This record gives sequence, structure tokens and C-alpha cells, in this order.
Amino acid sequence: MRSMWTNKQRSMWTVMVLQSRPDLIVIQISSVSSRLSICNLSERSCEGLSSVLRSQYSSLTHLDLDNMDLKDSGLKILSDGLRSPDCKLETLRLSGCLITEEGCSSLVSALKSNPSHLRLLDLSYNHPGASGQELSALVEDPHWTLDTTDKTRLTSGSRYFCELTLDPNTANEKLKLSENNKKVERVEEVQSYPDHQDRFENWEQLMCSTGLTGRCYWEVQLSGNVDISVTYRGIRRKGKSRDCVFGGNDQSWSLICYEGGYGVYHNKKYTDLPQSSSSSGTVSVYVDCPAGSVSYTVSSDKLIHIYTFKTTFTEPLFGGFTLWTGSSVSLCDV
Repeated sequence: MRSMWTNKQRSMWTVMVLQSRPDLIVIQISSVSSRLSICNLSERSCEGLSSVLRSQYSSLTHLDLDNMDLKDSGLKILSDGLRSPDCKLETLRLSGCLITEEGCSSLVSALKSNPSHLRLLDLSYNHPGASGQELSALVEDPHWTLDTTDKTRLTSGSRYFCELTLDPNTANEKLKLSENNKKVERVEEVQSYPDHQDRFENWEQLMCSTGLTGRCYWEVQLSGNVDISVTYRGIRRKGKSRDCVFGGNDQSWSLICYEGGYGVYHNKKYTDLPQSSSSSGTVSVYVDCPAGSVSYTVSSDKLIHIYTFKTTFTEPLFGGFTLWTGSSVSLCDV
């Protein structure tokens, strides 16, 4: 970043991003405050921001990046600036920045190396995973004055949260819906559903009513063995072929939750996952259609990232569930 301020301006200044794209940051210098609040910051632009934090002339103390698509790569770059002994930042807000354990680990390392100034850290609506526990340990350290508002999980307050309902026209006849189509149970009694072309005929499955585009996430509470999926609307519904099963084709992606473990299933390929925790609890599903990713995390006593599918989506997605004997699924509200 080219220097464009005078020695007088260096004494107290802040940066306001007026325009940002991957190869350019346009900045405005002010000698009034030391707060930075920006929008549409790209990952590559973080290089310039990191150099601001490293500058001995900077008096920047408040940095608000809430709801930015910073991601792990952007936070790693930003962490280089936080490591600098010249960094004077006191408040850092990173709510809803698509950060996972990898990025949070870089942040923890930076804070440990330069803990003198930061007082407030907001990591709500992210996925810090095990690194969130390290942050909690820093908060409890009496030598620190850090006050973290880290929630260690995406919650219903996230800007990406979508409130879904189950589509009764897709429900197999051994699935019983309740609670205004927010809950479904696998039962043995055949339900008296009318004929419908969208109904799953031979597999105990159903879909949600609303298509998903852009970025969104939802949470479900499950009991028993359940497959949690995203699928294109055109998946086959009739017949006993495995092509009708979520994950048994190239149109759907499934997390298999069973007692004691997890697996993933797509295009007839099943992969067992190494996690060994109970499948009962709350599962969060985060979908980023433009980026082509579907991520699953589970929370009980702590947050665990289970798996992320990476692909290219060509159609809107729908949430879908397969329920096995004695299982149930409830969609969480805001």
C-alpha cells in the first residue's frame, strides 16, 4: 500500500474503505477517530489492512469486520498484523465471517504472541471448533483482560439462518409429521397421505419445502439414525432403486448419522468418518451455493466439525432427510 499521508496525519488516523475489490483498496485518512468499519473487504485486501495494523504510526483501536466473507485465509493474513508489537487494536469484531477452526488457530497464535492491547473479541456465528476452547482458556487467564463474546457455533441469530418447513407432499407413508411440519418421526403405521407425484414411494424420506440459494444454514435436532442431506429437486421418487436414496446419485449429498459415528454418501460412494461421538444432538448444516460447499457440524457438550462437501452446484438445493426405525428430526426455529 503506497503511503499517502503527512507526518502530521500519522499522529492519529483511521482508515475507511471506500471501495474494495480483489486488487485494490481505496482508503480515506481521518484524524478524528480510531475506528474502522468496512464492507465488501476481499481476502486480498486483507494484506493492506494487515500492514495498517503493523504500522508504528497507526492508532487504530477498533476494527469491525462483522458479516464479512473473511474466511480462514483472510483471518490468517489479518493475524500477521495482530502479531506485531506495534498493533494497538483493542476491539476486534469478526461475527459471521465464515471462520472455522483453521483460521481461529492462527488468531489464537497471534493473540498469544501479542496480548497487550486487545480487550474485546467477538467471534459469534462462526465455527472456531477446538480453537474456541483455547480462546476460552485465555479469557480465564488472570493475566489477560480479553473479554470474548465467542459463542463457538453458528446460532439462529446468524444472517444466513433460514427457517425451513417439511414438505408433506414428499413424505413417505411411514413418516409422521407434526408441530406445523417442523418435526418428523419414523413410524410403523402407514399414514393416510394422498397420492402425489413428489412423494417418496419406497424409501422413508422427505424434503423441505423451500429451495436454497446463496448462503444459508439451518439446525436440526435428531434422535436415532438419520441421514441429513441436500438435494436437487429432480431426484427420483418412485421405485426401489438406490437412485431414489439421498446420496445414491449425483444429485444429492448426505451426512449419515448413526449410533456411535458418521459417514458421508454421494453418487453411490459411502465414506466412513473417524468421529466416534454420539449422533444424537444438534446438527448445523451450512450451505454456500456460490462456493459449492456443504458443511456439517454437531454440537452437544462441544462443537465438532464433521465434514464439508466441495462441488459445483448447478441448481437450487433442498434440505432432505432419511429416517430409520425409531428416529426423529426436528427443525430448529430462530
